[in-house]
Amino acid sequence: MKQDLINQKLRRKTGSGGASSRIARGLILGRLDGIRGGHLIVTDGQGERACGDTGQPGHRLVVHDDRFYSMLLRQGSLGAAEAWIQGWWSCDTLVPLLRLMIRNLEQSDGLGGWQSILRRPLELLSQFKRANTLRGSRRNIRSHYDLSNDFFRIFLDETMTYSSGIFQSPDSTLQEASEYKLDRLIRMLDLNEDSHLLEIGTGWGSMAIRAASTIGCRVTTTTLSVEQALEARRRITAAGLDGRISVLETDYRELTGTHDAIVAVEMIEAVGHRYLPAFFQSCNDRLKPNGRLVMQAISMPEDRYGRYLRTTDFIRTHIFPGSCCPSITALDRAATGRTDFTPVHRDDMAPHYARTLNLWRHTFMDGLDEVRALGLHDDFIRMWEYYLAYCEAGFAENYIRSVQLVYDRPDAASLPDIDPIPQLDLDLIP
Repeated sequence: MKQDLINQKLRRKTGSGGASSRIARGLILGRLDGIRGGHLIVTDGQGERACGDTGQPGHRLVVHDDRFYSMLLRQGSLGAAEAWIQGWWSCDTLVPLLRLMIRNLEQSDGLGGWQSILRRPLELLSQFKRANTLRGSRRNIRSHYDLSNDFFRIFLDETMTYSSGIFQSPDSTLQEASEYKLDRLIRMLDLNEDSHLLEIGTGWGSMAIRAASTIGCRVTTTTLSVEQALEARRRITAAGLDGRISVLETDYRELTGTHDAIVAVEMIEAVGHRYLPAFFQSCNDRLKPNGRLVMQAISMPEDRYGRYLRTTDFIRTHIFPGSCCPSITALDRAATGRTDFTPVHRDDMAPHYARTLNLWRHTFMDGLDEVRALGLHDDFIRMWEYYLAYCEAGFAENYIRSVQLVYDRPDAASLPDIDPIPQLDLDLIP
């Protein structure tokens, strides 16, 4: 485990209690009274108060430290995450609570007071410093993915796929969902044994191994994570595919050669809004005239994207520095602005990501002994619990979207017949 990376993530300032917290408490509870479609039962040292629509289901929020209120007033929803990491509040129904707050964005956005508005220039400066330049991209990627391969192995399935699966049925296992997702993307790529596939964003090698073993094609795959490259090479060797798969540690902007197809599975989030045109230009340059780009991406809603770019949040502050989940419009504009790409296909699969995250979270929490054995402490554990719950709630509410996208160059063949994404009713899953 890279202890210096962990220490960087957990370094933060704490607030102070007293009169300011009492004032903050009144302001925060007053704003929470505007919640509709549910309510919060807030319990603290001063008693218990129901906030919101008490005729609808409620969720108990226990405040362990009054600095929780000041943190929310100072940093809004980011402050809620910060306070959770500190252990200043808890909730036994975290995902349903976060879903309720997503359904009440006006109240969520309004939790931060004037102090949160004054902080925005500092937040934007922090994002600017994390820009995905050639050097910055390596630093940002490694801050997350180089934590430890053993850590990610605790909660991922046997394929080591760190992206949404697709569940053919509510009873599908996580591994089955991962394999079905990989096979569906491979089908879109329309590969054969003579194809040369370029993968941007290796992960731990699941896509490269699946494509090379099922189709027999050649794969060149690249990652900026040292740990991922080591593990991917080990897994490729174990699968007997050294002759078919090459693992690079090269930025997408520095790749060379031409390929029949490109796949990027949840890699675009590491590019950054300002670099989207450069990404698609690089893909265009690396593809043959009949080539195809297939992507799986996490996407922000159109009506929130401008605000998203002007602010920061828990994910970009603590989990994925430098990241940006682009809107569909931002992707399509960048893809077609300086290239000859044409968008030809899109599928939405947000409920499947909610299910994936639910399984990751439960497996992670069941494996806390293994997590602690790696030298990780409770604040790091709380941060990751919040991260997995936060994302699960966003996908469950279809606030953030998980999409599969296809962009073709002019001479590309017609897209093969693709089965529709199976419907998944999260309410029917235990």
